[in-house]
Amino acid sequence: MSRRRRAAVLLGLALVLGGLAASDVARRESAVRAQLGPAVDVVVARADLVAGRPVTASDLAVRRVPSRYAPVGAATVPETLIGQKLAAPVERGGYLAAAMVATERDVAGPPVRKGERAAEVVALGPRALVVPGARVDVLVTSDGEGGAAGGTELALEDVEVLAAREAPPAVRDGGGERVAATLRVSVRDAVYLAAAQSFARELRLLPRAAGDDERSGRITVGRGLR
Repeated sequence: MSRRRRAAVLLGLALVLGGLAASDVARRESAVRAQLGPAVDVVVARADLVAGRPVTASDLAVRRVPSRYAPVGAATVPETLIGQKLAAPVERGGYLAAAMVATERDVAGPPVRKGERAAEVVALGPRALVVPGARVDVLVTSDGEGGAAGGTELALEDVEVLAAREAPPAVRDGGGERVAATLRVSVRDAVYLAAAQSFARELRLLPRAAGDDERSGRITVGRGLR
């Protein structure tokens, strides 16, 4: 066999082995992503934070981590912590949560009644219409196979908006206008929204007409639009 032909054979063999190796790496990465679950945003400390000092925007950063490793109750929107005082110190890189905020007896709590909770969500929705006092329906779109969108469910109806603001840059993208909203919900619905925020593909807020209190019941539409 000539030297040139032998070199061509070796080059072809190297290309085949490289392709097999790349395929194996892609398969392993896909398996790891499936085990870890989708990535979610969590708020962390940029530096060591002491207890009692009001938190500033420069104290906080948003880190994207696999949902499997995100602490339960970890804050996802930095603005909910700015101006608050921490009940305990937090080391650099540590996760922050609303439960870590110090409370004072003479400070009024959120405007919720017994059995209700103020739930924070970041969702698609028109910022001009999702405002304090408005009523909204909540749509939740789940992930389907292969990362594609799954079904969409009318999860909650006629929910009161307690507070609303433009979503922070860290969670905005080109997929539509997003708003960070605080909703008045039951304890059960608050838990559902927390799970949906972490594991669902997308949340969407649909503003309702003033005085419209009709209920449609849970509606679910799959990928086949049925």
